[in-house]
Amino acid sequence: MKVFCLGGAGRICREAALDLVQFSDFEKITIADFDVKAGNEIVKFLDDPRVSFIQVDVNNHNDTVAKMKGYDIVMDGTAITMNGKSTACIAEAGCHGVNLNGFGEEDQYAHIFKEKGKTCVPGFGMTPGTTQMMVMFAANQLDTVESARISHGAFRPFAFSRSITETTTYEYDPALPGRIVFEDGKFIQVPPFARPRDVKLPEPYGTLPEYIIPHSETRTVAEALKDKGIRLVETRGTWPQKNMQLVRALYDWGILRNEKVTLNGVKIGVMDCIGEYLINSKEGTETELYGYALHIEVIGKKGGKRKQHILYHTHPASDGSVPGWEKLRAYTRNVGIPLSIAVQLIAKDKVLEGRRGILIPEHAFNPNDVFAELKKRGMHIHEEVTDL
Repeated sequence: MKVFCLGGAGRICREAALDLVQFSDFEKITIADFDVKAGNEIVKFLDDPRVSFIQVDVNNHNDTVAKMKGYDIVMDGTAITMNGKSTACIAEAGCHGVNLNGFGEEDQYAHIFKEKGKTCVPGFGMTPGTTQMMVMFAANQLDTVESARISHGAFRPFAFSRSITETTTYEYDPALPGRIVFEDGKFIQVPPFARPRDVKLPEPYGTLPEYIIPHSETRTVAEALKDKGIRLVETRGTWPQKNMQLVRALYDWGILRNEKVTLNGVKIGVMDCIGEYLINSKEGTETELYGYALHIEVIGKKGGKRKQHILYHTHPASDGSVPGWEKLRAYTRNVGIPLSIAVQLIAKDKVLEGRRGILIPEHAFNPNDVFAELKKRGMHIHEEVTDL
């Protein structure tokens, strides 16, 4: 089988490509990116005869489709704002697909994937992706589910790449309609920094305040667990505290609205200017603690007894004690590896009931399959069950 790694030169997708090299039996692994220099550097880094590079520009739809044709699956590592265009290409090319974000731009192409007998899973990394697997692992042990609280801590610099800077400003856009909670059958829009909750993350991260974020888990978990009576779904997140302090200040001062100002006769978005500074500064590209932490709380009933399931995950330390997980790679590998796992599960036809079309993660994979693959990479899911 052949895999097309779109955006493969990016910091996260290159880790997914490395995982493909180390754990998959794909006969051809193509790094596809607009950046020729970075793409060829990744080919050299991966050092595997199955790996090659091709330049691609997703804005050129016809050319991208032509280059994708003949591949079995596309591993899409492009940024949030590109996912509509990238998914349109994947659908027309007749490939399976997986991306990292899952913000909904993909849904309009569901009928094409279904007609062509292909599977597309939008949003499969750490969060969304692994988080939904953790929720379903708990929910599958319960007769009914009343609430699911999904939380994560992403410990990385504010601006180690332009796409991450874009993600940050997107998620805290004051006007964003997708920042919602699910409560008593309704989706309710909330502002940035809504519903603060102290969440106990595994060491070395500790207990931190987290806030509602616009991730897809809120919608997908509500859909997946509707038959179990789900009444509340909340998705929260946090970054290093210095990052959160900065974002809060940018929000309080209205800078996240990215209004235009005129400087020396040139109009520029004020947030665009700050983003450019951060991506070229030590402060924007370094942080004290690197890695990822997930925390899931599911409450429901089993045999008439009310139970609380807490799940969290651990991974190799970022201190250099485990080769390949140093500093930023402890973050990028946490996101990239689940993307690779999802691609490999589709390639092995380990999709639930052989389903086709656009699938939410909960309807795509068996959590046990995902957890077993994570364990092979030193990433472990832990569960604590308490009677309430």
